[in-house]
Amino acid sequence: MSAIKSIINRSRSHRVVQYSSAPDLSLFGGGCGAETTSCWANLPQELLREVLIRIEESESSWPPRKNVVACAGVCRSWRDITKELVKVPELSGKLTFPISVKQPGPRDFLLQCFIKRCRSAQTYRLYLGLNNALTEDGKFLLAARKCRRPTCTDYIISLDTDDMSKGSNAYVGKLRSNFLGTKFTVFDGQPPHAGAKMTKSRSSRLVNLKQVSPRVPTGNYPVASISYELNVLGSRGPRRMHCIMDAIPASAIEPGGIAPTQTEFSHHNVDFLPSLPFFRSKSNRVESFQSGSLSSQREGALVLKNKAPRWHEQLQCWCLNFHGRVTVASVKNFQLVVSPENGPAGPEHENIILQFGKVGKDLFTMDYRYPISAFQAFALCLSSFDTKIACE
Repeated sequence: MSAIKSIINRSRSHRVVQYSSAPDLSLFGGGCGAETTSCWANLPQELLREVLIRIEESESSWPPRKNVVACAGVCRSWRDITKELVKVPELSGKLTFPISVKQPGPRDFLLQCFIKRCRSAQTYRLYLGLNNALTEDGKFLLAARKCRRPTCTDYIISLDTDDMSKGSNAYVGKLRSNFLGTKFTVFDGQPPHAGAKMTKSRSSRLVNLKQVSPRVPTGNYPVASISYELNVLGSRGPRRMHCIMDAIPASAIEPGGIAPTQTEFSHHNVDFLPSLPFFRSKSNRVESFQSGSLSSQREGALVLKNKAPRWHEQLQCWCLNFHGRVTVASVKNFQLVVSPENGPAGPEHENIILQFGKVGKDLFTMDYRYPISAFQAFALCLSSFDTKIACE
């Protein structure tokens, strides 16, 4: 097996310089990409499939799993078979290709990740944990950059830590808050499911005018809305979250339920991006955004809420059981479970869908599971970082 891996590495060594630091989305998303014809493309399909099966089964975690990705980069035939063999995170519990961050997490356990915050650059990086050591670097998954605006705050989410702009091919989506930091909307850069409607915005027009790139992701598809309960009187207690997952049906949590699963990154020319006229006033845009999170809610969408903490008399603080994954008390810490609004409570309503908590000055754990994806979980956690004038 080691001989096979060395052959793969030698066959790709002459092409490494062609790849930039940005992920090659055409490689993992089904595009043609730059390929060279070689003897490896002419291997018998039966032999090639057997080889790739053994490589895929032998590597269950990062960093060794990079050899599975290397196999997908040899040529088209290798890529097609590798994509068939690699199971989605829901079934395998593994994040292999970039598209894995847009697919629902495992059903049976929480996938352990962590977030590193850089205060000076106002950036956040999401990593997949390789072991139980919280200080480990881990496998980089996503990055986000905070952009303050006069009436709201945007968090641009990207696959590339060095290129976090909406005009980039690495753009995944964004999180937008209202002025008070009490309401948020998560936007996906491409349709999360069939029939998804895109929200028109002035930013789409700007990208169209600048012609940033010949290929950019689609516009803004709202996939979730988050609201924090107002606490203007300063009553005692932690934050209270209410999340409507517009892109996920409530039936997804039931036995046999299915959540939408994206299979590849799509690229669309900027000429097809819808736009809004410039004479629309700023106040109208803000008013439309603030009401959008409610009007966009699909009937039967999954609703999540934070698990109620308990008051600890000896410690004199609110406590939740994070099973050792959170070590520092913070108002940002939370656990999300299925809300009773989704019907009669069952065993599936007791499962923690997402938990987030502080373990260091700028280090936080993020554990998630089915039916939400790493991208959606990351966006929900970013909302906790934002300043909330009326909730503290």
